[in-house]
Amino acid sequence: MRIALIHISQETNDFNPALTRLSDYRSFGILEGEEMLDKLSGHGEVGGFLEVMRAKAPNCEIVPIFRAFTVAGGRIDRESFEFFERKIRDGLAAAGRIDGLMLQLHGACASVVTDDVEGAQAALCREILGPDIPIALALDHHANITGRIVDSVDAIVGHRTQPHDLMDTGRIGAEMILKILVEKVRPVMAWRKIPLVTHQEQFLTSQGPMKTWFDRARALEGDPNVLQVANFPMQPWLDVAEGGWATVVVTDGDPALAERLADEMAEMAWEMRDDFLVREAVPVDTALRAADAEPEGLVVLSDTGDTVFGGAAGDSNVILEAALRLGVTGPVLIPMISKAAVAILSEAGEGAEVTLPLGGCTAKEFFTPLTVTGVVRKVADGSNVTLSNYFHQSAVNMGKVVIFETGPVTLMITELRGVAGNVPDAYRAFGVEPRDYKMAVLKTASNFQFFASITSRLIRADTRGPGQSDVYTLPWKRLPRPIHPLDKVTDWRGAHPVNRRTTREAGR
Repeated sequence: MRIALIHISQETNDFNPALTRLSDYRSFGILEGEEMLDKLSGHGEVGGFLEVMRAKAPNCEIVPIFRAFTVAGGRIDRESFEFFERKIRDGLAAAGRIDGLMLQLHGACASVVTDDVEGAQAALCREILGPDIPIALALDHHANITGRIVDSVDAIVGHRTQPHDLMDTGRIGAEMILKILVEKVRPVMAWRKIPLVTHQEQFLTSQGPMKTWFDRARALEGDPNVLQVANFPMQPWLDVAEGGWATVVVTDGDPALAERLADEMAEMAWEMRDDFLVREAVPVDTALRAADAEPEGLVVLSDTGDTVFGGAAGDSNVILEAALRLGVTGPVLIPMISKAAVAILSEAGEGAEVTLPLGGCTAKEFFTPLTVTGVVRKVADGSNVTLSNYFHQSAVNMGKVVIFETGPVTLMITELRGVAGNVPDAYRAFGVEPRDYKMAVLKTASNFQFFASITSRLIRADTRGPGQSDVYTLPWKRLPRPIHPLDKVTDWRGAHPVNRRTTREAGR
């Protein structure tokens, strides 16, 4: 038995104007063939897949095609889209006879070519392999499910937690393809589109309405005829024509059961739709004053509007401006992504006092530059930053890095996106220990797990930006209407034509 493996992942934020390019993927590493297995064993979805295959199907030959990952950002450019098409075509052609394909994608990737990158990639795989080779598809739970995606594969699985457990998703994907090939299950899928877009503050599956919805999915999987119940609360910054939440149910040869459960899961989410819109973020000044007043420990300030892990540009200066204006005692640790600032500061050199504009270099619709004066503390090469607990891989390229101090604020300014400042080891690589600070600004609205062991308190700051929680004022252009809460929607069932489709055997 031979199973091919392809992993391509990028999450698109349509309100970040900077296109994602092949150089962004290369900064995380584009891996081909056996290099995938060597470097990703124990890491991410590929690692989870390999773990199960080695334990349950040791005689199965894994045929690694390629892996390309980059952190979330703007739409991918044409070169990247066409590069991946070629890699899929050439890789599957070179693989020879295979019995199945494990396809690991994100699900919320858009390009300048198409809104639905994963739909195009899944359809290409189906075109090449024909109707009889099973394709199991693993997606991020913030994916945007489309008809083209569902029509092109045999079974879909998704993340079961937020923060994501990528190894877990790799495992359940492996188990699904083995059930199809070895146990001869007959997967059928039913799916429902839910006319809903919400902010990210209620995305954690450990609490609130998201926990209720995801717990129900796990309970339904207790039925041996239910192979997977995957909920997909689409990330809220994807401005695409088929956008909106979805749920997918995969059963073993039982279309009626799949239909009934898909209706149940969609109805459950719809009944809780306003619970998903409860806001927890507080005004920026309020957040900073509360953090500065904490008697001890490190306070994490979530810069919700500039969530780099949600595709924002990482160039917000909103919290920086407030920290300087309020005169907080701090000290405060803030990451920023700016090639221009790195160039100016690295040329000035360590120890130099420099006045320069910071922020607003990419997402100019949301931010304007702020002029500050400070001292360059360090200029360093960040091309191979080791990360002990990052879930995708063990090292990343952050380009040239500058540590810059202005007032109570220490900034880590990087050329490349990398992991921004969302992982403590990104600072430690340059001699900065986050535990020595009163506050650390994280460019994420939900992936706080990497700082959890050193965090005394978490405060979400209600900042503007490409990843802002205020979904009402984002400059929507393509999102299907009507959609809740932007419009009045009384019945989720009639809001999207897919909800009137009949279930069939997917991918056949």
